[in-house]
Amino acid sequence: MKRGKIEKRKNPVIAIAQIKYYDTADKSNVNKIKKYIRLAKKKNADIICFPETSISTTNYLSFNHRLINEIKEECRKNSIWCIIDDDMKRGFNVYNTAVLINRSGKIAGEYRKINIMGDSPYVKAGKKVKVFKTDFAKIGMAICWDIAFPTLFRKMKKKGAEIIFCPTYWKYEARAHHPMVYNERHKKREMQTLKSLIMSRAFENLFFVALCNPAKNKDEIDLIPYSAICSPHKVIKDIKDREGMLIAEINLKEIGKLEKLYKEAI
Repeated sequence: MKRGKIEKRKNPVIAIAQIKYYDTADKSNVNKIKKYIRLAKKKNADIICFPETSISTTNYLSFNHRLINEIKEECRKNSIWCIIDDDMKRGFNVYNTAVLINRSGKIAGEYRKINIMGDSPYVKAGKKVKVFKTDFAKIGMAICWDIAFPTLFRKMKKKGAEIIFCPTYWKYEARAHHPMVYNERHKKREMQTLKSLIMSRAFENLFFVALCNPAKNKDEIDLIPYSAICSPHKVIKDIKDREGMLIAEINLKEIGKLEKLYKEAI
């Protein structure tokens, strides 16, 4: 690069994979995860995010578990970042953990779910809000029920986050609706609630939010199979009621423009 020349920042391409859980004879989703890593790379994605607790049916995993190592190696072979999530053991404790893997197949960071709801009884709540510097953007991570807590996202904004990835397994409670039965009307209502939460977090903080749910199997009647990538003003892409992958190019310059426009609010 010539002296004095300013290098133009590339718009990152992000992917989220709304996959079904354990719909094969395997006791893990790792083969499917590796497949979608390869698909994301073919689409020139910089990073791919998978749903909450989507790696294995075991109670919890260690960070050097062979399944984690397989995913790390797939990231290395495809030179892509990846976010996976499951119950992970650290010392004597187990946390619902979003794990960030870099292009070299190394663990570049982890976030432990702070706002626990519906997790296994042995899972402890995390405490730290983190933002990670990658080669394409500054990113934050949240997990599922965290999306309902604006303060967490505000803290990530103050740390410089530009894109937030949120692995999720979003279910709705029949008792929260009337009558207390699972039906399509209540599912649509809950899906709209989830969509409004994603858009609110993006607009409040003027950054991008990518939420990744699983697709639904037949026995998961209370699951909300909806995933989306949102800018502060709109849903860029979304997917519902099926398995698949979303790919979106993110214009990070939009953040600076909106911050100038709304400077008194932020």
